[in-house]
Amino acid sequence: MTAPIGVLLVDDHALLRAGFRTILDSQPDIAVVGEASTGVEALAAASELRPDVICMDVQMPDMDGIEATRRLVADPEMQAAIAIITTFDRDDYLFSALDAGASGFLLKNAGPEDLVAAVRALAAGDGMLAPEVTRRVLTRFTTAQSEAPATAQPVELAEPFTERETEVLLLMAEALSNAEIGARLYIGEATVKTHVSRILQKLGARDRVQAVVLALRNGLA
Repeated sequence: MTAPIGVLLVDDHALLRAGFRTILDSQPDIAVVGEASTGVEALAAASELRPDVICMDVQMPDMDGIEATRRLVADPEMQAAIAIITTFDRDDYLFSALDAGASGFLLKNAGPEDLVAAVRALAAGDGMLAPEVTRRVLTRFTTAQSEAPATAQPVELAEPFTERETEVLLLMAEALSNAEIGARLYIGEATVKTHVSRILQKLGARDRVQAVVLALRNGLA
């Protein structure tokens, strides 16, 4: 049997963690492996437990979720995908999270099914953005690229995208799933997965969300 997706919950509200745990532990393919209430605790717990996915709050004592995400992503031994889950629908949180390396962004008013879907998507390397913020991401990086942080590193492709890869990337930017991309382009889902893998490899991206951000910021899509 395949091991369940290990999830670390990071939030300074115990009641919220308990609610998330109840939702996630009810799924046969997901298991909450630990909890933390601060960013500092999250670093220690992630190092000890090696979760597959980390659900990270933003506003916490000692170290906020954005800084904790940045440190975790910078650790070459840390393979966990991180989803920022916050009450606050704020652009500064959204774009700081993406710049820090988060693979997902979800609001706490989302339904239980959205939380489960996000965990599964991140574990599969797909990334996940709340539908209400996807359009803002596209707008930010296509019409206001000059606002990107000065620290962002430009991407130089050793090999350019093929025409088909560019088509797939543009549809990824619309937050379409592999099945939806396949239907749009009249190709099989397995073929889409191959194109997505090559796009991630060429960009040096961890997942689909980071690939889209990198491509749009550098004018590659």
